[in-house]
Amino acid sequence: MSESIRLEVEGAVATITLHRPERRNALDVEAMRSLRRTLETVAVDPTVRAVRITGAGGSFSAGGDVATMDEYRARGELPRLFHDLTGEMAHGIREIVSMPKPVLATLPGVAAGGGLSLALACDWRIASESALLVPAFSRLGAVPDGGLTYFLPHYLGIGLAQELFFSDARVTAGRARELGLVHEVVPGSALDERGRARALELAQGSTEGWAWVKRLVAASFHQGLDAQLALERIGAVEAARGPDLVEGIRAFSEKRAPRFGPKP
Repeated sequence: MSESIRLEVEGAVATITLHRPERRNALDVEAMRSLRRTLETVAVDPTVRAVRITGAGGSFSAGGDVATMDEYRARGELPRLFHDLTGEMAHGIREIVSMPKPVLATLPGVAAGGGLSLALACDWRIASESALLVPAFSRLGAVPDGGLTYFLPHYLGIGLAQELFFSDARVTAGRARELGLVHEVVPGSALDERGRARALELAQGSTEGWAWVKRLVAASFHQGLDAQLALERIGAVEAARGPDLVEGIRAFSEKRAPRFGPKP
């Protein structure tokens, strides 16, 4: 793990912090590679049941590191940089989407470009009142990456996605909540506490169930009703073979809260 990515595991929750505050947590190849490896680590850690991604210093992430881009431009190596950076970004996005555990993003400030892509790949997003969501690519003359041209049209529809891409929009936290791009908006002073509390709530849920919800929602973006019904049936039967559904049914019958996860 590089200094730009920090990992803290507290109980069943892993918190990954993008930590380049002097660059508003801008993403370079090293940072994205480290993020991807950190995600791979928490994905297979049996003690981790939920993951939270946040940013240090008042920002989530300003996206690609333009200072690094300028260095590569001066050397005539800009295509190489974007080849490597978009490759690592794609790996990181796939790790979040395929993570068999819920992934939460807390946005203390700007989430721009690739940083916005990272946030939208997560399953739950909590923004501070001062957060801004910014596609940002048009300002550089760059092509969106990290799945942004996948997430925005699916979340908003093509028309609204075009509006954001072609207007160089800066979406406030309140507007993002109206559009469904974030699930909660809280005062900045309450963001960390609420993020930790929500991650703990997710960690106490059925990890088996969450994993299937994630898989089914992702699949719904690209397959028809018949295929979706078939995949739901597979998931339902698989869940019936595991301990979480058994515990959930027992808890319902006994009129108590379910106790998912490893038993003491």
